[in-house]
Amino acid sequence: MVRTEISLFLKNVPGELGKLAILLGEAGVNIDALTIQDASDYVQELFKARGKSLKRIAPAASYGSMQKDSAEFALIRLLVDNTDKAIDLLSKEQYVFDIMPVIALEIENKPGTLAKMAKKFGEEGININYVYGSALPRGKKSLFVFCPEDIDLAARIFEDQD
Repeated sequence: MVRTEISLFLKNVPGELGKLAILLGEAGVNIDALTIQDASDYVQELFKARGKSLKRIAPAASYGSMQKDSAEFALIRLLVDNTDKAIDLLSKEQYVFDIMPVIALEIENKPGTLAKMAKKFGEEGININYVYGSALPRGKKSLFVFCPEDIDLAARIFEDQD
């Protein structure tokens, strides 16, 4: 249930995701979940969030420059079946990455199940920073990855989901 997510930036050019997938695949590391977004969207959201909290790390001009530069990169978040091995590979290949704990829930693939999970977060007062997930049509289960602000509380309230 609590898993380690790897976040990294890839150049936003054809073939980069393939290189990453080949690196992991040839080492026998399976990707369990993955999401990709334009890194400039990430920087823009960071700028908005920092502006609301009045705790900007850098001046507004710096965020503008970061957003322009970040359009050349994509932000990849992934869960793998062997995090330690993946981290070793990424380090050896000089990828820039970060890790963080997330809540990965395997839930029933039927209407309303995700709503129940999201409602549970809300009832406990836990903000969800981001979520991604997927299921096969007509499949019995879905995998959803939640990045809550309070990982310890989220782990406690969802411990019966294992």
